[in-house]
Amino acid sequence: MHSPLLRSTSRMTPVLVLFLLAPTARAQEPSIPPPELARVWDAEHVSPPLPPLLDHAEVVKRLNEVVNTSPGLFALERIGESLEGRAIHHVTIGTGRTGVLLWSQMHGDEPTATAALFDVFEYFKRHREDPMVRRILSQLTLHVVPMLNPDGAERFQRRNAQSIDVNRDALRLQTPEGRALKALRDRLNPAVGFNLHNQSWRTSVGTPPKPASISLLSVAYDEPRSENAGRKLTKRLCAVIRDALEPLASGQIGRYDDEFEVRAFGDNITLWGTPVVLIETGPWPSAEPDPMLVRLNFVAILSALDALATGRVDKADPKRYDELPMNDSKTLFVLITNATVINGGGVPPFTADIGLIAARRVHVVDGRRDLQTAVTIDDMGDLRTLGALRTIDASGKTVIPLLDDKLMEGQIVDLPEWRTKVDASVSVGQPARFAVLKPAAEPGKYQVELIFR
Repeated sequence: MHSPLLRSTSRMTPVLVLFLLAPTARAQEPSIPPPELARVWDAEHVSPPLPPLLDHAEVVKRLNEVVNTSPGLFALERIGESLEGRAIHHVTIGTGRTGVLLWSQMHGDEPTATAALFDVFEYFKRHREDPMVRRILSQLTLHVVPMLNPDGAERFQRRNAQSIDVNRDALRLQTPEGRALKALRDRLNPAVGFNLHNQSWRTSVGTPPKPASISLLSVAYDEPRSENAGRKLTKRLCAVIRDALEPLASGQIGRYDDEFEVRAFGDNITLWGTPVVLIETGPWPSAEPDPMLVRLNFVAILSALDALATGRVDKADPKRYDELPMNDSKTLFVLITNATVINGGGVPPFTADIGLIAARRVHVVDGRRDLQTAVTIDDMGDLRTLGALRTIDASGKTVIPLLDDKLMEGQIVDLPEWRTKVDASVSVGQPARFAVLKPAAEPGKYQVELIFR
């Protein structure tokens, strides 16, 4: 029989509860190694291939399917609604005495973890009798809020319908989304929280810079960044996640700046007694980055939950978190190096690297959401200190403005006269509209190798 002390967790600090409840006999049951979790995700994931197209209506449909197809495993509660009346839901899984709160898409244009949470739900459904899942759900009670900001998600924008950043509303609580999260945290008083976000595709880590595919933060609760039992716990959880993900994204795990932000939810939830781990999802070097990023989130979340359930988190080395390289902003979408540039501005040709950045936008076309990527010239010159998701060596090649939309790759053309000025110049701040030419077999002629529109 459990003692009244262990049953009445609301009378104890969440972190103390977690250590008292760390299982003993179950700690020896096998855990699924992160590479195996990744292979399970490959075979069984149900997340959409493009998370930015995941809107509120689909989230609600998926949540209802999760609950209806697994009676007794999930509970669904409406904890509030957005300014425009879209429901904000709270999913409960597990019966353990240690509460864990996870919330995603506080910013409407940060959808990766929302997609990953549905893969976590699917994993619990399919493997509910497996030792690791049984252990997690018997030791922990998971409280999940997918898509906290549905109005922002509908517009694929950071802010809510009031144009307020919900993550800067922890004190004034002027947003209905923020009030719903605060009320849930206060009611549950969970032992630990996971704040799930996306970060800019510019985010890099290390030297030479690599894309920061995942960045971790043990969230501070005061300006001196004091370290109490809660921060020690979240540092160890970050160490667990680092160790889980490094085989899958070597050199692409970074540390987020831990400066205290007095208005932010993660910082204040930590201050209120629920220490928070921040997981920021960044760029991935692939033409289709989303699936691999969802996969990393899936592995990170399950590995962290298993470490909590087994008590293995107590043995994690917080130095593995402290030694993570800090985030920087040195990743480009595309880097074209050593090009001869005829920029269309009437200046003589010159040698330069060209750095492109990308921004995703969701448009509704004929009632359907459509994802577009806008590419812009961000920098030119000597960019050797920057990294990129794709690097193109343009040595011996020439970049010219794209003056003819009918121009096709492989076409043979003449070089334009460099003294001629055009509106669509190859210059910083302009959309990426240019062609990369290489010398053709015929003297004085050039072949179109690449076109950026």
